Amino acid sequence: MKGLLLTAVFMLLAGVGAAGAVEYDRLIVESSRIAFGYRQMGVPMEGRFTRFQAQFVFDPQRPQQARAVIEVDLASIDTGIAEANDTAQTRAFFDTRNHPRARFVAQSIRALGGDRFEVTGELTIKGRSHVVSAPFAVKREGDRLLVSGALPIRRLQFGVGEGAWADLSALADEVEIRFQLVAAPAAAAVNRKGNTK
Repeated sequence: MKGLLLTAVFMLLAGVGAAGAVEYDRLIVESSRIAFGYRQMGVPMEGRFTRFQAQFVFDPQRPQQARAVIEVDLASIDTGIAEANDTAQTRAFFDTRNHPRARFVAQSIRALGGDRFEVTGELTIKGRSHVVSAPFAVKREGDRLLVSGALPIRRLQFGVGEGAWADLSALADEVEIRFQLVAAPAAAAVNRKGNTK
């Protein structure tokens, strides 16, 4: 009898866990943001990219099964200064004519405890690829999932800022990519359109 009771409790808990699992696979672009911070002549500067897209599948309860590919349109850079935006697209920096997009492909995601995770994957900028890792946190708001984190990189590893701009006293090597992504399950989009009940 005791064994049957324990089995019933276990099955109930397993069912609750399965019911609470939600798989997110749709990026709400208009609510998401990809920005970056750097130092020029020792002064903190910031910027952002206004066009990007992502294909992913992520369930916080099963992070090991997650998949993600994020692409950023480098020509959409916005530093707040038109001249700087133009310079960033030249051959010395992103060379957007030959390398219009930066691409990140997740290789693994591991849980760090609570609502924190770490993603490791291959980042490609200007035709150069390196494996990078970034911690991130998730927060549920209704049917949406807010994903926020920061990825530190060294720009010279990717050939960004060559020639005179390789002088680290003028432009620091360290750049922090900051992301705030808002995701929703595809089913939520369908329900809001009234196509299903």
